[in-house]
Order: sequence, then C-alpha cells, then structure tokens
Amino acid sequence: MSFILERFIEDCRTALLETDAQGAIREHIAAAISDPAGIIDALGTPELAGLETLYHAEDLTILNIVWAPGMTLHPHNHCMWANIGIYGGEEENTFYQRSPDGLIQQGHKLVNEKEVVPLHHDVIHSVHNPSPKLTAAIHVYGGDFFNAPRSEWAPDTLQEQPLDIEHTRAVFAEANEKIKAAKDT
Repeated sequence: MSFILERFIEDCRTALLETDAQGAIREHIAAAISDPAGIIDALGTPELAGLETLYHAEDLTILNIVWAPGMTLHPHNHCMWANIGIYGGEEENTFYQRSPDGLIQQGHKLVNEKEVVPLHHDVIHSVHNPSPKLTAAIHVYGGDFFNAPRSEWAPDTLQEQPLDIEHTRAVFAEANEKIKAAKDT
C-alpha cells in the first residue's frame, strides 16, 4: 500500500466524525507508517530537521516533523490530543506533571519506527532524538496546532511561559546548521 497524502488527509478528516476520533486516526497513522518507504516516496527523503505542515485547519493539523540527531525540544503542551507515528528513526518522549515549583518528570517513552504514540490533550512532554540519524514522524493533532494557546517550559528552570512557535522554529534552524556543518567537514 503506498502512502497518498490526499487520501490520508481525507481519512483523518472523516475519522474526526467518529466517537473516538483520536483512536480512529491512530489506526490510519499505524497503517501509513507500516510502510515507511511509501511515506518517503510521497514526502521525500528527509535530509534536514523541520516542521512541515501537510494539512492545517481549525479542527485538525497534520505535520511531517523531522528531528535532527541529538536534537531536543524543551517541555511543551499541545492542549489537544495528538498521535505521533514514527516512520524513520526513534523519538524519546519525557513526560511531566505540573507542580507548584514547575514541572516534575513523570516518565519516558521511546517510540521506534513503525510505532504510534497517542498523547492525551493535557500531556506535557519534551522530545529528544537519541539516534545518530534523522527521525521522521507524522504528527496528527485534534485542533489548530499553530493558533491554540499553549505553554512551554524553560529547559533550565522548568518555569511555564507562553509557547513561542518562532523559538521552536529557531531550534530546528540551529539543528540544521549543525547538520550542514557536519556535512562540510
């Protein structure tokens, strides 16, 4: 089965009508990532870190996210459910719980190629690529990923602040500079 982006988007849009929309979309992601080569054929071979919007609406956002080797994104929330399906590499999630002093680490989950991890709407997590290669994943969010009011936590103090999407984009840009510098040596 080859991955056809337009069909995947339509399947996800239709799944939003299900009683368990997150579960129905998780199944579509699992089917898609069962053939990583099909996704790469459709979206291209990942060469740099990035956050590519595949679909964006008020009730659904689909992203193709590529993490650079060793890249870490500080703790953040989504304020909506999410499903993350890895089609190349691996992603380590660290989960947190709110406390009066900031955040407390609550656990870890390593997500490998061909695995999907569902995230509840109130999850707070950080993401790390422990692999020496790029990690690529399809992320599907049950809402407007870019315009929902969300939070991030400073990595050094774990104090909450409004999410700054431009800061997130800067983290990806910095990771890409490292990739380019490594290729030049």
